[in-house]
Amino acid sequence: MASSRAIINSILALRILTLLLCAASLALIVLTMLRGSIKSEFRGIKSYRYVLGAAAGGVFYSLIQLPFAMYHAIKEKRIIRGKFLPMFDFYGDKVIAFLLASGVGLGFGVSFEFKDIKRGETLERGYIASALLLAGFITMALLTILTSMNCKARGFLAS
Repeated sequence: MASSRAIINSILALRILTLLLCAASLALIVLTMLRGSIKSEFRGIKSYRYVLGAAAGGVFYSLIQLPFAMYHAIKEKRIIRGKFLPMFDFYGDKVIAFLLASGVGLGFGVSFEFKDIKRGETLERGYIASALLLAGFITMALLTILTSMNCKARGFLAS
């Protein structure tokens, strides 16, 4: 039971950290897009829009999952009994992890490709936003492992 409690608390901590990292990446991208002197330069690169969408997806999913994780950590039981929430965690974490990973790859890739053409703070912010998204992906990847362990411990996944 103690290891199960540790897994539940770790899941909550990682969900909060994922939310914060994705929100920081999202905020940096939005603030860069709204900034006057580099507005058209950053907004014109469509790949950064995908990075923005990936960060927004991470924030949205984390906001949905956070109340359920908090309730589970505090009450030590699920709001909704049965397989639905554990399986939603299991599959949802994997989908969002792949979304974040593709956003990271695209963000770093486009920043690297444009570094010779355009130098300046726009692309530096692209690197920073991608690095924050990378950290969010790493926390989400850890979450996929923990939710897999949680589902397996409850007998929801076959051996």
